[in-house]
Amino acid sequence: MLYYLFEYLEKQYQVPGASLFQFTTFRAAMAILFSLVIATTYGKRIILYLQRKQIGETVRDLGLEGQKQKAGTPTMGGVIIIIATLIPVLMFARLDNIYIILLIVTTLWMGTIGFLDDYIKVFKKDKEGLKGRFKILGQVVLGLVVGATLYFHPEVTMRDHDHTIITEQFDVEEVRGMEIKSTMTTVPFFKNNELDYSTLISWAGDGAKQYAWLVFIPITILIVTAVSNGANLTDGIDGLAAGTSAIIVFTLGVFTLVSGNYFFSDYLDVMFIPKSGELLIFITAFVGALVGFLWYNAFPAQVFMGDTGSLTIGGVIAVIAIIIRKELLIPILCGIFFAESISVIMQVGYFKYTKNKFGAGKRIFLMSPLHHHYQKKGYHESKIVTRFWIVGIMLAVVTIVTLKIR
Repeated sequence: MLYYLFEYLEKQYQVPGASLFQFTTFRAAMAILFSLVIATTYGKRIILYLQRKQIGETVRDLGLEGQKQKAGTPTMGGVIIIIATLIPVLMFARLDNIYIILLIVTTLWMGTIGFLDDYIKVFKKDKEGLKGRFKILGQVVLGLVVGATLYFHPEVTMRDHDHTIITEQFDVEEVRGMEIKSTMTTVPFFKNNELDYSTLISWAGDGAKQYAWLVFIPITILIVTAVSNGANLTDGIDGLAAGTSAIIVFTLGVFTLVSGNYFFSDYLDVMFIPKSGELLIFITAFVGALVGFLWYNAFPAQVFMGDTGSLTIGGVIAVIAIIIRKELLIPILCGIFFAESISVIMQVGYFKYTKNKFGAGKRIFLMSPLHHHYQKKGYHESKIVTRFWIVGIMLAVVTIVTLKIR
């Protein structure tokens, strides 16, 4: 909203300094500062409110060290992340941008699903929370909306480098090029570093390209579902999900800065996505909210994010990656989420297999998800979290480097 206010003030009254709001980087810096202040200042008030309402975590006895002490810790703290993200976005972002609209919808939609799950657990005393099929349905609906919007909306385009002319002034406003609809995405390690989803159905004939949505939308649904569940599984010990997610989102911010700027994208030979630069405001606000939440969520945690936070985080990360066409980098960038999810799949699958074959189930890990395995081995959760963060930083660096390894 402030963007439009200062745009009006600059045009009508030439107010000094009003032009600063035309710069994405300035608004992104303001967004992260505001989100940090909101999360740290009002986060404490929200925690006290949750305590007064006795909205505490019910902890199952899994035989983990320090587990019983966590009982009663306020949950649903993901509300802090959502509020600290959306307020700066509404203040500093251009609200007519289709990508900003998609991310606001994603935040509210996934936040609502997570909130319902936490509400059932806390107030209905049902440890299972929202039924799994309803969670999946909610994720599928979001993936369907995001996929359909990105495929069919006229403002979602890419710049065709083959038809670009740069004027002598090198003014961003003077760049001319053909904006095209495309299902192109980034693929690591390949020579041209790009893949068009429409080629996956090219076997169907020359006219098959117009049906590329039959591939693109299901892939979008799969990614949204997988990443949101991966973030949910990662949220098991103090500070793990918030810290890991902040690293991932910051890395996506780097990609957005490059993909949303013609000159950066051209110099680094990365696909240019018009209007995606506005995402930087949402991303910086989200990073600030995560770091601010970490102030209270670090060991020993004063609040847990609950599914309200973890499902929202996963959904937002997935949608940002898809928007900037970096979704195929997710297995690397979100390697922590991936490892946590795979550990559960392997554990459950092997247990069922051995039980059917030998009559007694066996386990690969001492406990899943993976972070609980290390807890069972005697590692303190602070050490586990710190080492997972280090691995997350390494994966982020590798993800960025893959863009130039072809």
